[in-house]
Amino acid sequence: MDDDLHSASKWGLDLLVNAAAALMFCCLAAGGGAAFAQSAVVPSRGAHPDQPVLDKAQLERRFASVGFLLEKSSAARQIEASGDAGALERRARARESYRQAQETFKAEDLAGTARLLAEASALMMEAARLANPAQVNGEKQRTDFAARLASVKALLAADRRVIAEKHAAPKAAETSRTVEKMIAEATQLAATDKLPEGRALLDRAYLVARAALSSMRGGDTLTRSAHFANKEEEFQYEIERNNTHRTLIHSLLADKRNAQAAEATAQASVETAARLRGEAERRSAAGDFAAAVEQLDQSTRELLRAIRSLGIFVPG
Repeated sequence: MDDDLHSASKWGLDLLVNAAAALMFCCLAAGGGAAFAQSAVVPSRGAHPDQPVLDKAQLERRFASVGFLLEKSSAARQIEASGDAGALERRARARESYRQAQETFKAEDLAGTARLLAEASALMMEAARLANPAQVNGEKQRTDFAARLASVKALLAADRRVIAEKHAAPKAAETSRTVEKMIAEATQLAATDKLPEGRALLDRAYLVARAALSSMRGGDTLTRSAHFANKEEEFQYEIERNNTHRTLIHSLLADKRNAQAAEATAQASVETAARLRGEAERRSAAGDFAAAVEQLDQSTRELLRAIRSLGIFVPG
């Protein structure tokens, strides 16, 4: 029974803080799946008077489940061990709700009893969540990691399609291999419970793939303008492309594995790129988008030089 309670608590931690979910938790924890099916509706504070009420036998089983949850479950032990003031306070409130439920049961107020038992369960769930925030955060980190992994794989697939369509030089495929390597390493980190490190590497892989894709889709400088309605639209595209490369540079420079000499070379290019971008923004503010696009393209090329000096090849 203790293991069942622990599993149910994990399942509910992100969803729960309402009485109905709390009630389901208690029934599952007690192994009472059939009982739950027979008594799924429990009146809340504002329940309609015609809503069905649990009978005494069902409530007695519920008392046993909630009592176990409050005093003997793994959640109860976790709350005690944590020493978290918020968790302990909610458990105390849960115990009080349980005590009140016993009083209302003696007075044969079955609806009030059901409500108070559900309230006690919900409070215990809140307490368990507060006592183990790392578990909740861990689940979110895993979800976020999976979402980012899917995004990186989608970009990698797009990179491969563009390489095939454009019959890009063999060197372009190096970027895909770099991204693949990053994905494999990030996945290994996640598998060994190093989700923050894995996510950081996935973010870097995403930026590499995105930078490569934007460069290859842009085409040569002489033909790129054909893809845009006007120079202002092309300028906005170049701004986004430049932003991607800048973010990638910051990510690579934050990686302590890069040699200091390479960082110095990259920093010089970054500074040149910043100066060129500033000039591009001044040109665009004056309405000279043609000149602004040219300046931005030069800025991005400087960023590409910096990225390559840090050991990552991006076409362009």
